[in-house]
Amino acid sequence: MTQETSVALAMDWGGTWCRIAVVGRDGRILWQSRVRNAAGADKDKLLADAEDLIQQARTWCGAGRKIAGLGIAAAGPVDADTGTLQEPPNLPALNGISLKAAWESRLNVPVNVGNDANMAALGEYAYGAGLEARQFRADANSLVYVTVSTGIGGGVIDRGRLMLGARGLAAEVGHMVIDRSPDAPTCQCGNSGCLEALASGTSIAKIARRRLADPGTNGGVLSELEPGLVTAERVLDAAGEGDSLSWSILEDVIDALSTGLTNLLHLYNPDLIVMGGGVTFGMVRMGLLPRLYVQMQQRAMTEGHRSFHLIPSRLGDAPGMLGAASLVWNSSSG
Repeated sequence: MTQETSVALAMDWGGTWCRIAVVGRDGRILWQSRVRNAAGADKDKLLADAEDLIQQARTWCGAGRKIAGLGIAAAGPVDADTGTLQEPPNLPALNGISLKAAWESRLNVPVNVGNDANMAALGEYAYGAGLEARQFRADANSLVYVTVSTGIGGGVIDRGRLMLGARGLAAEVGHMVIDRSPDAPTCQCGNSGCLEALASGTSIAKIARRRLADPGTNGGVLSELEPGLVTAERVLDAAGEGDSLSWSILEDVIDALSTGLTNLLHLYNPDLIVMGGGVTFGMVRMGLLPRLYVQMQQRAMTEGHRSFHLIPSRLGDAPGMLGAASLVWNSSSG
């Protein structure tokens, strides 16, 4: 069996969907499928549905493709050594479950598990923005990935290696505190003033609904919507139509993001900051990343910190999946 016929199974398990793909060594997705997480499902149901996906992937591979391993990008904190999920907010039924222990011996292939944002960083480095940078210029040693979506997460690649920390819990960038004022918004992690509480998709919607509830606010386009229909996507769309309230909210979001991302410049001194997630893609459509870049340049401490590129994800909604595949190749001879 040659390396060319070896494949990785790659799973991206989020709060709503569990997706799986068969991925070639070059990062091509050869086959994929998904299943929605059953509402209110316990761990046994979730594990059974996910394992059914794995079996579908194995059936597709048949006898002609050697499976080098299974890589899993899981939503929430993960102990990278044991593959154990640690209080995952979007998959609470799986708290304390080691996916590595659950599946490795039964599947008879290596199983590696990582946090989905860390895996997205690895995917972008191996197959996306990092690969593109290495092809066209030399400055791609260090990459920070930040996803701005329902929440905010991140991952750090330094000299080609994923920075994990003592328990695989490093780079929780959404939970750096950047607002210490008494009225700072509460984050889902329990702290107040986290970047996620100021700039995530969930928080943008909350901020908009709170401001619309103020009798003194001129709600503009958003005031025509039922409160439950006010989402981050609607705020971005309204701002694109010139709505003043929506623009005011986005200006605060950009300010919060520029503060948080500048902190990352000072902490990690990356060549590349790669941004993904639904809110990011909305900002890209509106041409807002250059504004964010300028504010970061103004806040950066030295010329060495200002020497970076800010770019959107090159892998769309697949960086976590491809990072999980890369984890397989990094840990196996294939």
